[in-house]
Amino acid sequence: MRETIEVVERAFAELVQGTAYVPLRLMINMEEQKGLFLTMPAYLTKSKSLATKIVSLFEQNPIKHGLPTIYALVVLNDPDTGRPLAIMEGGFLTAMRTGAVGGVAAKYLARNNSKVVGVIGAGVQSKTQLWALCEVRDITKALVYDIIPQRSNEYVNEMSRKLGIDVFPVDHAERAVKGADILITATTARDPVINGAWVEPGTHINAFGVMGPEARELDTTTIRKSKLIVDSREAVLSESGDILIPIKEGSITEDHIFSELGEIVTGRREGRTSDNEITLWKSVGLAIQDAAATKLAYDKAVDQKLGIEVELT
Repeated sequence: MRETIEVVERAFAELVQGTAYVPLRLMINMEEQKGLFLTMPAYLTKSKSLATKIVSLFEQNPIKHGLPTIYALVVLNDPDTGRPLAIMEGGFLTAMRTGAVGGVAAKYLARNNSKVVGVIGAGVQSKTQLWALCEVRDITKALVYDIIPQRSNEYVNEMSRKLGIDVFPVDHAERAVKGADILITATTARDPVINGAWVEPGTHINAFGVMGPEARELDTTTIRKSKLIVDSREAVLSESGDILIPIKEGSITEDHIFSELGEIVTGRREGRTSDNEITLWKSVGLAIQDAAATKLAYDKAVDQKLGIEVELT
């Protein structure tokens, strides 16, 4: 995870330095199935990574079909010739790169003395989020809430064993939010799962959940009272209901976005300025993260002689 955090941080620096190319992803909304199907290309010129991810997100999969919410496939190409270098299962890479960027955000935005994490949504994404937070802060305890109690209990058992910290299930989202130094929201909810009145001064929020302009997991109060940092202004103003709905309500304007993460990573903007400030990192996910993580995985596989070589004719 630590290496993934490092390469993802460099990718965000490339984005604001103009050496990364990442168009808005192509998205098909599968309304009947309550799913999304996306293609996400990116090119990191300094990192020499040209990659495309194909990903599906079907929110009913765990409950209706006993399947993961997310499936993904990543193709890495040689940036000099276009030759395909690797095809990888992208579910784990997606979880790792998403966790890693949460670690980057917390590194620059969470209080240095942060120790307690609140978790809303006990899926794969929040597992790698918590893992990454433990890499950048001295986390000692996590409180997790999920609408399915069994998932909370499974999360507790797995993550306490893996990370060596105290992890406890709670029976209401408020109990995960109040007292948290860092809050993770990683749900498929269509309506807010937290009340802004619960969020205490000094909290940092990593919001990674539901996508789409009509859906949100954060209420307007939370958005309005936070210093808002995003992965990409263009992307969140196209895809994030967490931001678009408060704008439509007239509660905020586009200028409420303080900064992109890359601007803070490169020192162009200042992140947290006081221990009382509420900071919010809103991510819709960018293909530069996939390109960075895929290149790291490919280089390691080549070094360790892993994988199966095939010829494409």
